[in-house]
Order: sequence, then structure tokens, then C-alpha cells
Amino acid sequence: MIVVHHLNDSRSQRILWLLEELGAQYEIKHYQRDPQTRLAPRELEAIHPLGKSPVVTDGDRTIVESGAIVDYLIRRHGSGRLQPLPESTLYDEYVQWLHYAEGSAMLPLLLRLYVSRLGDAGAPLHPRIDSELARHLGYLNSAMNGRQFLVGDSLTGADIMMSFVAELTARFKLPNYPAIDAWLERMRARPAYQRALQRGGPFFHNA
Repeated sequence: MIVVHHLNDSRSQRILWLLEELGAQYEIKHYQRDPQTRLAPRELEAIHPLGKSPVVTDGDRTIVESGAIVDYLIRRHGSGRLQPLPESTLYDEYVQWLHYAEGSAMLPLLLRLYVSRLGDAGAPLHPRIDSELARHLGYLNSAMNGRQFLVGDSLTGADIMMSFVAELTARFKLPNYPAIDAWLERMRARPAYQRALQRGGPFFHNA
């Protein structure tokens, strides 16, 4: 049985969404952030030494890192769904987005989140962070312009991986990215996305 070790307001929400899209059987073990520090509880360290979420266990296997989890679940439980054919040129684009989500796109968003907590002490860093945000979100907005999905003409794991980037963009109320906003609203409207919210609990925009 697949078990998702799910932390509220975290990247693990997109793993629940993926499993709902796949129609897979799974269980959720819920964890709550500390209300003051917003850190994950120490109990997660019993599952993996880093104590981070998402973590998925599948029988005797433990998988960490969102991109690796998305890849694993689609390969092992997707029956060919939610990814392009490996021999196609679209597959290379798909893999690029899987890695880009955490490898590049999340960094300026996380910097904005953490530096905002410093108050005036963080002011010198804001211009550089804002510049990087504009660079990456502009790139993403252009890539999504006129497209229903990131890769090809149907939902893939790339959309699911990139959803957390779009969720943070919406949470920060960053303007001037209409293609990202429209894409996110389409993703949020999917029945599987809504089922994942019902099972996972409040998440950013519906908290």
C-alpha cells in the first residue's frame, strides 16, 4: 500500500493530487507544522532522516524528493499515463520541467518567503530576489501562454510538479503573470485536485 506522509501546506499536496489523477489506492499519514516556527514535526525523522515532506512509502520502499516521487509513481503505478512516450521529443521537455520545478524555479520563491520574515534587515536583498522572480516567472508565463498544459495536449507529471510554484506565486499575489494564473485555475478545477484537497486538508488558498 502506498502511504503519503503528508505535511500541511507543503509540497506533499501535489503528491496527493497525482495519486488521485492516477486513481491509485493510498493512505495518508498527517503531520502538522509547528504554528510558530512553521517547521515540520520531529516525527517525520522516523520515516526519513531529513524529516521533510513529502515522503512516500510503497511496501518496503521509501522515496523522498517531490520530483523523484512523481517519477516513481508514474512509472510504477501510471500504466503509461501522465507522461509522454519515453522515445518522443516531448519526453525530454517533460523531464526538463520535472527538474526545473525544484532545481531553479523554487529558489527565488523560497528566498522571498524567508527574507520577508527578516523585516527591514532583509531590505537589501529584495531587489535581487525580485529580479530573479521576474526572470523565472516571466519564463514560465511565456511557456504557458496559449497552452492548456505544460507539455503536449494533456495533463502530465510536469503540470503537477510545477503546480507548487504557481501556488506560491498566487499566495504572494505577484502580478503580471496571467498565463500562470489561468493555468493554475484550470488545475484547481480538476476533480482529482479537489479530491486531494478534501483528503489532504486546507492548503494555502482554501485555508
